[in-house]
Formats: sequence, structure tokens, C-alpha cells
Amino acid sequence: MTAVTARPAGFWRDLATVAGRALRAVLRAPEEVIPAIVTPLFFFAVFTGALDGIAAFAGVDDVGAFQLPVAIVTAVTGVSRASTLVTDIQSGYLDRLLVSPVNRLALLLGLMVADLAVVVALTVPVLALGFLVGVDVATGPLGVLAFVVLGALWGLAYTGLPYTIALRTGSPAAVNASFLVFFPFAFLTTTFVPADALSGWLATVATYNPVTYLLAGLRALVLEGWVTADLLGALAAIAGLGAVSFLLALSALRARVRRT
Repeated sequence: MTAVTARPAGFWRDLATVAGRALRAVLRAPEEVIPAIVTPLFFFAVFTGALDGIAAFAGVDDVGAFQLPVAIVTAVTGVSRASTLVTDIQSGYLDRLLVSPVNRLALLLGLMVADLAVVVALTVPVLALGFLVGVDVATGPLGVLAFVVLGALWGLAYTGLPYTIALRTGSPAAVNASFLVFFPFAFLTTTFVPADALSGWLATVATYNPVTYLLAGLRALVLEGWVTADLLGALAAIAGLGAVSFLLALSALRARVRRT
């Protein structure tokens, strides 16, 4: 009697399958992404209202345009299917996948592909609110597209961190707390005022904060135009974060595979 063995479907087929499953889970439970929509909209409204009267003293002429990149970065950072991955770990589903012929790398990258689709969708309501309050993008429709791409790539680069925590700990509490890692990045930077208005230790920290360069690139698209240095700085910040977070996530995946 001939033994029946499973055959690998191939990397791309596995990638599409994992990404499709993750996206269907988002559609079945849209309430999981509602905080990622409401929070940046809330902060955008609060910050623009609170800073409108004093922004001119810091050299900010259009508070809405200045704060729109902050809202986008808040919307896309930390959005991942890491909590779903923890559920798969705790239920034993991930272990069953790991003993199958499925491509190991596709298990992680498929989730990230789904995350990329979600973060792109999350930029829409934030941009809509910005346009509603009168924000004009200096670079036009192509700049809006570049704005969305930069924000989405940042969101994708950050996802390696919650996936690392999920794979290392298998703890939903630890994954939920992973967004706290972003807090120092979010506020020890040019969130409220331009870089030249910062001083002392905050100016020093902001210089080494990748969010500073991301915000500079996004603000250039909205306020100034195609400023090459700012855009390259934003891409470098994304690449640096992505390199670190993806290496950590892949290392955690390898460790999880070895334990199976």
C-alpha cells in the first residue's frame, strides 16, 4: 500500500492562504480595529484644537497639516494580527501547522501582508478628517499616495515587534502591552513642535528617534513638496526599524519552530 504524504503547496500559495485567513478574521471581527481608527481621530481633534492658539509661536502656520502625520503614524503603529497568533499558539493550531509542509516564512509574512492591507485602510478615515478640516497636500494626489505608502510601510516595519513578543511569550497580555514600546517614540520627538523649537535633552533624544525623520518626510509631502532629504530620511527610518523588528521576529519564529 502506497503511503500518502502531504506535498508543499509552495511559498506564494502558502503566503496567500495565511494572508487570506488573517484578512477574513479582520472582517469577522471589525471591532478589533476600531480603536486604531478612533484613537488617532481623537488625538488629531484634540491636538489641533489645543495647539491652534499657540502653534504660531513655534513656527507652525497650519496646525491641522502639521498634526495630520502624527495622526497617521498613531493609526498605523502597532496594528497586527499578533493577538491572533497568540490564540493559534495557545490552541495548538500553530504547532499543527509547523509539523505540516507549510512554508515557515509564509506563516509570518502572510500575517504581515494582511497587516499591510489593514494599515492602508486605516489611513483613509484619518486623511478624510484632515481634508474635512481643510488640510491641503502640497504635493497633490501623487503626494497623497506617497503619504499613504510611507505610513503603511512604517506600520509594516513596526509589526515585527508584536510578532516577536507573541512568538517568544505566547502571552496575550504581553502582546497587548507591546504598543507601549511606541510611546517614547511618539512623544520624544517633533509631535507638537518643529525640530528647531526643541532644546536640551529632548532635542538630543529626538535626533536619534526614527519617528522624527518619518514625521519630517510626511510633513514635507503635506506642507512643502518633494523634499528629497526628508523623504530619504523617512525611508531610512522605516528601513532601520524594519530591519531590527523583522530580524527579531524571524529569530523568534526559528526558536518556536525548534521547540515544535
